[in-house]
Amino acid sequence: MNYFVYILINNIVPICIMIAIGVTMYRAFQIDIRTLSKLNFYVFSPALVFVKLYESEMSLSILMQVLLFFVIFFSLLFAIIEVIIRIQKLQRGMRIAMRNSVIFYNSANYALPLNQTVFGGNAYTLAIQIVIMIMQTLIPNTYGIYTLNAHKATWKATMKTILSLPVIYAIPIALLLRYYHVPVPSSIDIPLNYIANAFMATALLTLGVQLGAMKWTFQFSNVLLSNMLRLAIGPLLGFLVVWMLGIEGLTAKALILSCAVPTSLSSVLLAIEYENEAEFSSQAVFTSTLFSMFTIPIVIYLLDFI
Repeated sequence: MNYFVYILINNIVPICIMIAIGVTMYRAFQIDIRTLSKLNFYVFSPALVFVKLYESEMSLSILMQVLLFFVIFFSLLFAIIEVIIRIQKLQRGMRIAMRNSVIFYNSANYALPLNQTVFGGNAYTLAIQIVIMIMQTLIPNTYGIYTLNAHKATWKATMKTILSLPVIYAIPIALLLRYYHVPVPSSIDIPLNYIANAFMATALLTLGVQLGAMKWTFQFSNVLLSNMLRLAIGPLLGFLVVWMLGIEGLTAKALILSCAVPTSLSSVLLAIEYENEAEFSSQAVFTSTLFSMFTIPIVIYLLDFI
């Protein structure tokens, strides 16, 4: 019950307030959603990745174990959703949006505070979650963009789009600077932190603006399918993979918890930026975030049996 109340007050309610502000701003001023999307893609997201990666502390063994888990988990989840969307005979645009709503999950502004709440600020579990966050930032900005552009642009043009994204360069630069203990000058570090701290607010406001522009004709069957795959199948698959790999203790718990979070805002930002099922994507994020207040406490309870 304590987990339920904490998650409701400290995760769900603040997120809903930010989304509501975005809806209100759109209704009042007709804010340009594509401008907000570009700010998230080209400014706030790369700054967040750089800061979190540069400040993190993790050993090579932890990194390799987490990466192995992620590769297996992601591959199995991808295979499951691929089978389901083929059975459902969804159109190409909806297939991509459905897939993105399941394989891209909120590993940053939802999972990071959740991890620290559940594990009492443990630095080890935080390092694990940061690795997952990095992978969940990199994939939408590479594979996600490729799938949305493959049918309407050449491979060369698609790669040019991907390589134009700052987050692609933020990751190796942060890793190199951290590995060689190169300090970031305060004149750069201060604005970077300002921008990184603004990521969550701007991303949630962007979601609110998109929801404000929606017709609110819910695609119930598709949205509910997405929510079930993300919130139920995701953590169950996480349990299976840690069992397969023989991972135990805090590592197993942190990895499973990382699989249980709702759909990422990245799916909405991609849908808006590349004009592909933006309404469905927004609905999937909004509803999965709300439903997670019921599913996350169940996952946390089950972690005690590992």
